[in-house]
Order: sequence, then C-alpha cells, then structure tokens
Amino acid sequence: MRLKKVVAGSAAVLLGMLALSGCSAGSSDSSASGGAVTLTFWHNSTTGPGKQYWEDTAAAFEKLHPNVTIEIQAVQNEEMDGKLQTALNSGDAPDIFLARGGGKLADVVKAGQAMDITNSLTDAAKTAVGNSLSAFEVDGKNYGIPVSVLPSGLFYSSDLFGQAGITSPPTTIADLEAADSKLTAAGIAPIAVGAKDAWPAAHWYYNFALRACSQDVLTEAAQSRKFDDPCWLTAGNNLQDFINTNPFNDGFLTTAAQQGAGSSAGLVANHQASMELMGAWDPGVIASLTPDTKALPDLKWFPFPSVPGGEGAPGAMMGGVDGYTCWVNAPKECADFLNFMVEKDNQEAYATAFQTLPASKDAQSVVTDPALKDVLAAYNSAPYVSVWLDTLYGQNVGNALNVAVVDMFAGKGDAQGIVDAVNAAAAKS
Repeated sequence: MRLKKVVAGSAAVLLGMLALSGCSAGSSDSSASGGAVTLTFWHNSTTGPGKQYWEDTAAAFEKLHPNVTIEIQAVQNEEMDGKLQTALNSGDAPDIFLARGGGKLADVVKAGQAMDITNSLTDAAKTAVGNSLSAFEVDGKNYGIPVSVLPSGLFYSSDLFGQAGITSPPTTIADLEAADSKLTAAGIAPIAVGAKDAWPAAHWYYNFALRACSQDVLTEAAQSRKFDDPCWLTAGNNLQDFINTNPFNDGFLTTAAQQGAGSSAGLVANHQASMELMGAWDPGVIASLTPDTKALPDLKWFPFPSVPGGEGAPGAMMGGVDGYTCWVNAPKECADFLNFMVEKDNQEAYATAFQTLPASKDAQSVVTDPALKDVLAAYNSAPYVSVWLDTLYGQNVGNALNVAVVDMFAGKGDAQGIVDAVNAAAAKS
C-alpha cells in the first residue's frame, strides 16, 4: 500500500523542543547499569481483544528484555486527553502514551514533554510505516511512531439500505440526503452520531471543510490555526443545510460515540441506525457491540460524498494516524518498545485485534474485512489525506472548534460562530 504524507502533518508543527528536568514517579531508569527498568504505558483499549493485544505485546517484549517491566493502564478514550494533559503538566506522566500527531503533539513537544526518538528508530521500523511517520514529525525530528492509519467515511448497513430501497451508496451530498429520506420513510434512523462526545459531530464539519477548502488553505490553516478563508464559513453553512434535513438519530445530542448498545456505534451494530461517519477503527468497535460480539456481516463503507462548489480535490480524505510517544524522561527502552510495536507480526496481530488498518504496509495483507478493504482502496487513490482538524490545531483550538460545531447541532450556534470560536481560541494560544 502507498502511504501518502498527511496534509500539513509536519508543516503544522514547526516548533522546537524544550528541555524538561525531573523524573517520573512511575519510571525507573537503570538502563545505563543494566538494572531493572519499569515502563509505564497508557493506551485507550479498555475491553476485549484490543486490551488483550497490548497485554500480550507487553509480555512478549518483557520476555525479550528480562530487565524490563511494563506497567499498563487502560484509559477510556474520551478521558484520555484530559487525564494525559494533567499527568504531563504534573511531571508524572506515563513513559509511553497514545498520540495522534498534528498540533496536539506539537504542543506537547513545545512544552518539553516528549522524547526525540529520531535516532532511536530502527531502519526496519521507518521502512515499515513509511510516510505515515511524518504525522509524528515536529521541526524535522521524530517524537513517536504510528500503529494504525485511520481514514474516515460512512460505514453503513447494507441490509438496512436494501430495506429502504437504496441500491447503491451515495456519491454526492444530494444522494445522501435522498438516501436519508428513504431510510426515514422506512422507519429507520438514517445516521447515528455521538454528539455527546463532541468530536463525532465535529467530524461532519471537518469533512464539509475538506470539500469546501483547497489543500493550500488546509495547509495554511494548519500553520496559523485560524479560519481566514471564506471556505470555512461555506463549510459551516453547508453543514447547517444538511442538519436541517434531520438526518440524525433521535437524541443525538445525548448519544455517546462508542460506549454501549445505545452509542452511535451501538445503534449501527444493532441495526437501530443505518450509517455512521467514523474512522477506520469503527468496524472493530461495531463488532464489539453486536449481540454476538462478532463483526457485523452486512457492514460496508463509502467515502464522504462530494459537495458542489467546493475547492477541495475530489477523493481527498479526512483521517488520522494513531501511534505512541515517549515521555521526555522515559528510559531508553521506551523507544525499543515503539520499534517493537511495528514489527510485522505485532502489526498483523494489532490489525486483527482491533479490526482496523495497520500502519505497517508489511502487515496489510491480514486486512480481509470488505469495508476496510474499500477504505484502503480509497486511501490508496486519495490525492491527500488531512489530519482530524482538532488534532491538527492542538487541544485549545481543537476543543473550541468541536464545541462550536456541537452548538450548531444543538441549534445554539451558526457557521459564523464556528469561525469566530476558532479564531478567538487561536488568538489566545
């Protein structure tokens, strides 16, 4: 698979590394003397095969490195950012932690809280993950490694489409609205969205912006973290028009994204809603929420539809790269564990456990899920892939963006409010 460079992945984060002294209470760096080393490790897989995968991977690394003990803490995804930021600011951070690149990582680097592992990555690791590694570059240096690539689109139940008389997936926004109408007429909720968690609703704005704004505008905004081009307002107006067609499940403002049968993923898993706009981790989440906790057999995928009048390149995708970073004062074995994560066997096991797309191109032959194979095909032909906007712009601006989008979903805000919120947050950053 051709792993393309993420739009504005490194251009967005041209920030220098600041030194930070002190030691984590959870770490013991005795590596210089060959003594015992403890690595603390935070990930976001709290149940099922994903949680087991990390336990097995840590155990395999410990077997190869008898002096190393890895202490694992599984943190619920929606709690990760806040809990991690508190730990980083306190100087008692985990040695290894989940990171998604972009402005969020750049802010951590600027604060002197991430380790420069540029010279610690093996040639094999760099070759395996290819250009997806660029998402973890800041000012030409590397501060992490990807474990999965996560382009987004609409995952849908082909059975429910059939019940509503929809014979092919939508390719334009007008097609999507027509499909929504057919689903509603058939008594089926068209689209599930977990607006309670903010970011799933915000993903709708991100994708409308991807269609409205050119690649140059996306790149410029990644540097400035401001919405100065008129296309950002156009994206908001297009989203408002779409919201006005009532495409979402009842109670979407209080619906969670991934927790339980009543979440947006759970509604799709249990045929209570037909579609969900989500990244390539969604098949695994949906599978964990079906009645038999197995893959939804009729799950399929299509890319975000085209929107007339926009400057975005046809086929461009919005997505992310999940990976891991070492705390600035972590033992050197932290980088060894990151290299270990992307070895072929471990990446194949990762893709299988999470039912998603591995970062390593050497491991992608294990991807057999039909929906994910369609995602890969679209990803291979995409002219560019933009990082999630809240990730790209950093936590402060990204949170302001997400809140402003949810306000629009709730009928308390508008397109101009989204632009104003981003620019106000950028001015304070």
